[in-house]
Amino acid sequence: MATLAQWVEGARPRTLPAALAPVLLGTACAFALGGGHIGRAMLALVVALALQVGVNYANDYSDGVRGTDEVRSGPVRLVGQGLAPARHVKLAAFACFGVAALAGLVLVALCGAWWLLLVGAAAVVAAWYYTGGRRPYGYLGLGEIFVFVFFGLVATVGTTYTQALTTTPASWATATGVGLLSCAILMANNIRDIPTDRPAGKRTLAVRLGDPLARRTYVGMLGGAFLACAIAAMQHPGALLGLAAIPLALGPARGVLGGAGGRDLISVLGGTGRLTLAYAVAVSLGVVLLPSLP
Repeated sequence: MATLAQWVEGARPRTLPAALAPVLLGTACAFALGGGHIGRAMLALVVALALQVGVNYANDYSDGVRGTDEVRSGPVRLVGQGLAPARHVKLAAFACFGVAALAGLVLVALCGAWWLLLVGAAAVVAAWYYTGGRRPYGYLGLGEIFVFVFFGLVATVGTTYTQALTTTPASWATATGVGLLSCAILMANNIRDIPTDRPAGKRTLAVRLGDPLARRTYVGMLGGAFLACAIAAMQHPGALLGLAAIPLALGPARGVLGGAGGRDLISVLGGTGRLTLAYAVAVSLGVVLLPSLP
């Protein structure tokens, strides 16, 4: 029977900044529009966190029952390491999806944008079929698309819309930036798993690109995020404060380009998560505190 600490590690806490960051950015853009709402922001945060943890447990379950995680150098895998029954991990995943759905329903009811229920349903379906089902798209190298769309564009722009009932070019630009950082978190994870994913038939983007190009792609994602905050600054000059997070990108970038592998990439994963959160905090403060251009 898995311990509480193992269940917590199985939730992959290093990935949670990818859920918090877009809510921060989306809320900042809403406040810049004069429509910020803390209560709705908290509901959006519950949706994002529950969906992220649900995805992590769903991946643990699906990879575990397929045997993909039989040999690992990364964090705890509850099913793959035989720490918890597969059905319990599957139940945990669906419980998280249920929490996300309930919080999302309340949020949609408060803002009145009922069409967002379709977006929420698509997010849950995409979360499960990332590694679940007969032909999981995560095994086809499409995982980054899911992450960019749902943990970048949808989470950020959706947060802004549920509060201000509109969006801005800056909200789309910041959504692009945080989406790229979330993809970088996934890429760092998948670079580490190339040696085990390839023989297991898991053709992630990192496997398809090959180790050298995957590492350069990771660094390109980091650079793209900072370019996105510069684009957001065309509407909100304060978004340039996000460039203050560049020093936090240097360590992970050096580690990846320097050939870090195995458990050494776990620190890169954590560093990328911290970078994502710092980036979101810095850009959000800049957007809220400095006036926008006319």
